[in-house]
Amino acid sequence: MNRQAQAAVLFLIGAAVLHASVTDLYLRYVKAGLRPLLLAAGVVLIVTALATVWYEIREHRKASADRPGDRRDGARAPEREIRDAHADTDTGADAHGRTGEHERASWHGDEHSDRHRDEHADGHTDSHGHGDGHGHGHREPRVSWLLVLPLLALILVAPPALGSYSAMRAGTALQAPFGYSKLPAGDPVTLGLVDYAGRAAYDHGRSLGGRQIKITGFVALDRAGTPYLVRMALNCCAADAQPVKIGLSGRIPPVLRPDTWLEVTGGYTGKRTKDPVNGGIIPFLDVSSARPVPTPRDPYDESWNN
Repeated sequence: MNRQAQAAVLFLIGAAVLHASVTDLYLRYVKAGLRPLLLAAGVVLIVTALATVWYEIREHRKASADRPGDRRDGARAPEREIRDAHADTDTGADAHGRTGEHERASWHGDEHSDRHRDEHADGHTDSHGHGDGHGHGHREPRVSWLLVLPLLALILVAPPALGSYSAMRAGTALQAPFGYSKLPAGDPVTLGLVDYAGRAAYDHGRSLGGRQIKITGFVALDRAGTPYLVRMALNCCAADAQPVKIGLSGRIPPVLRPDTWLEVTGGYTGKRTKDPVNGGIIPFLDVSSARPVPTPRDPYDESWNN
């Protein structure tokens, strides 16, 4: 791929990164804290693309100015003027005109020889694709521009966040917390799903103090039809996202669709089960009410490693 194509691809990548960074699209790929780095990376890529174009234009102009054909023509012009003047002088001085005619014939022969040599050199250069002396005449296959399609897909199509399909095929990533902070005032209290799961599984609900808890997550169903509320825990990017699950019991809505986002309110229950994938603990929540909610701005939960 030549430099022009490289610059175009770099520019498109930088534009795609900036587009994802200034919107919420980047949250489908990485955690929110990486936004400044994405903005900086997008700017660097665009500046690099523009610098590549500028460098290529400068090199092309320099190569055009330094072509041997241009120097030969420039040097030959004064020589022709000197020959013309000399031929006219000799023609007037020679009574028989032989000297002038001989000089003119010699000059015409030299001009024809120079022109033939230049045409041969130009034809040889063009036929081999090295006209500018830098080997830029080779043509790359047009199929290489298909590399741009994934970039256009990134800009035009927003991929969905990981959902129930991925969650039920991976084991729970719940880990024992280092400690339990005091719950804020008010009832019900809003907690993150990972926070509640850690308190319910490893503290047996003692730090919950019998409070009503409000949690948001998406619905997932196992093969037996047991409903779970899930959040994908994010360490760095979507590639390492792992599910944290809590089971739902009590007043569960009669119809639940996978990947539907719910805001559920309920209390701690000692019921728990083991994840069939990795044997991890899955605590339950005794639901008292539930309502559907829109997909949140950031669908991933980053609290598990903070």
